[in-house]
Amino acid sequence: MNTTRTPTETREPRMERLARLPVFFALTDRRAVLAGGTPAAAWKAELLSAAGADVHVFADELSDEMRALTASPPGGAIHLHLRCWEAEDFAGVAIAVGAFEDNGEAGRFAAAARAAGVPVNVIDKPAFCDFSFGSIVNRSPLVISISTDGAAPVFAQAIRAKLEALIPRGFTHWADAARRWRSAVQASGLSFAGRRRFWQMFTAHAVKYPDQEPSQADFKSFIDATWAEGAKVEQGSVTLVGAGPGDPELLTLRAVRALQSADIILFDDLVSPEVLDFARREAKKMLVGKTGHGPSCKQSEINTLMVDLARAGKRVVRLKGGDPMIFGRAGEEIEACRNAGIAIEVVPGISAAQGAASRLGVSLTQRSDVRRVQYVTGHSGNGLPRDLDWRSLADASATTVIYMPTRTLAEFADAAIAHGLDPSTPAVAVSRATRSDEQTVAGPISGLVVQLAEAGLPGPVLVMIGRVFSEVARRERHGVQRTQQVGANL
Repeated sequence: MNTTRTPTETREPRMERLARLPVFFALTDRRAVLAGGTPAAAWKAELLSAAGADVHVFADELSDEMRALTASPPGGAIHLHLRCWEAEDFAGVAIAVGAFEDNGEAGRFAAAARAAGVPVNVIDKPAFCDFSFGSIVNRSPLVISISTDGAAPVFAQAIRAKLEALIPRGFTHWADAARRWRSAVQASGLSFAGRRRFWQMFTAHAVKYPDQEPSQADFKSFIDATWAEGAKVEQGSVTLVGAGPGDPELLTLRAVRALQSADIILFDDLVSPEVLDFARREAKKMLVGKTGHGPSCKQSEINTLMVDLARAGKRVVRLKGGDPMIFGRAGEEIEACRNAGIAIEVVPGISAAQGAASRLGVSLTQRSDVRRVQYVTGHSGNGLPRDLDWRSLADASATTVIYMPTRTLAEFADAAIAHGLDPSTPAVAVSRATRSDEQTVAGPISGLVVQLAEAGLPGPVLVMIGRVFSEVARRERHGVQRTQQVGANL
């Protein structure tokens, strides 16, 4: 049977259907028409003015909110016309908004706007709208808008509140500095790679010091640092990134930044597809197929591909399930890059063992039961490794985690028991740890092989052995369901 395959590029999936096309209107000094003087209309007038529009309000009556807003607009001027709108009012208009109780009035307003080629929104009447207003997170010029297409406004507001808490207000100053400095960076004489490096430094600094006011000294520092890197700016690099055990929310911030700056991502079968969603869309994604027992690319081929891409000036991310430094063959890839003179960085990830233990609610180092944790591999080139320390593996005061165990678990268990491991020692097998389809099988180590075969769990599978899993085994024995928390509270 052929157990090798070649690296293959994966095509970016087509964009899934959008309920609305998210766009941002440029309204500075452009005319906007707003029909209605209600408090709801005043809020829309405030948005239009904040975006720089020259707002013309047509209404027979004006709310106190509208009058107060007109006296102190946040941006563009607001002009009051104490009359109903007319068709001629749409001449030269960029956008139109109406506030009507009556559907007939709403329909006539929308029809007149469309006849004049003006996009229209009627507040709380989606049947008459060409566009909708989303919930806004304002760090202008960084602006985020959230829409549920009117299906769940409260949900959109909850998401906005979450983003408000996550995104520092100081990003406003850094986004504005980026706007001011962009033309200067373009005129600096830096190459394309150099300009990209400048913005990477800028971004890293802004994320680390969001509340620091950007200054001209910062601009000069980033420019000077970029020039100081010299020819290295044009060279590629490799970053080994731990994708974690599967749940994309367990990615580290540094892993996300690496994915979003990569030109090419070389990933394994064990990486969940949801993790790749964090990569920038333009990045080329290549499957280099490393699995426990299925067809795989040769490690030498991966090393060569990785080095060749970096030599061509590409920013390469080598994406591995779990943590790349734990049974991820990271040492061979690091050595290949260093021998080729390629800059390499490692971004650790949540290990499969950590992820599985967190979902089980079990401490791997429970003070009353455990003196050490040991990670071993159940797979080598010719089956079970022959140089395992069986005395340590039989130690009742240790927690043992076995990677790639499925084909050799029976032999492993027999050998460990023969060297003194109590056959009743609790053990648990976890399939696809932290993913939505995670499954577990638990019981004494002497019977786990049979249980695992009967369950037919899909890979990747991790086996953990030790007294700390007594409660997990008890729940399994009595058929007690384990409750998992999915996601975080908004």
